[in-house]
Amino acid sequence: MNALLVDEATVWSWLAEVPDPEIPVISVVDLGIVRGVAVQGGDAVTVTITPTYSGCPAMQVIESAVREALHRRGVEHVHVATRLSPAWTTDWMSESGKAKLTGYGIAPPAQTVQLHGSLAAAVARRASLAPTVACPHCGSTHTEMTSQFGSTPCKALYRCLACREPFDYFKCH
Repeated sequence: MNALLVDEATVWSWLAEVPDPEIPVISVVDLGIVRGVAVQGGDAVTVTITPTYSGCPAMQVIESAVREALHRRGVEHVHVATRLSPAWTTDWMSESGKAKLTGYGIAPPAQTVQLHGSLAAAVARRASLAPTVACPHCGSTHTEMTSQFGSTPCKALYRCLACREPFDYFKCH
């Protein structure tokens, strides 16, 4: 039996088809969870993932989905490594992924994370600058947060004051 030989670009394309279990319209690649792919000898693959936060309950499901996606394509030797540092940030989300979130009815992060200075200073800056969140339904920025927590811990609940529709906002991390 001939051994399957794959390259990194092919593996990345396969992983781009693995949906996030909490938001199935976006892939784990678009979300920025996949941090690296290494192919050893053309038939063994290591995929490095970073959770969106350290207690993310979806990481076991994501790891299984990554393994399954590669096994289904003939890669027998798959290792999934979890890397916690640097911590995941919404800055790692692709522009395509943000557009997919909007199309799905979830407002994408409205800010970028700035990692300058001390953590306390960064938290103070972020707290003092409330983001302008556009409604994913009508595009209006006349919105307000109704709850700091939405359908998952990484989202807040907003409502649009123009079209009156509620929506999730994917918080900047």
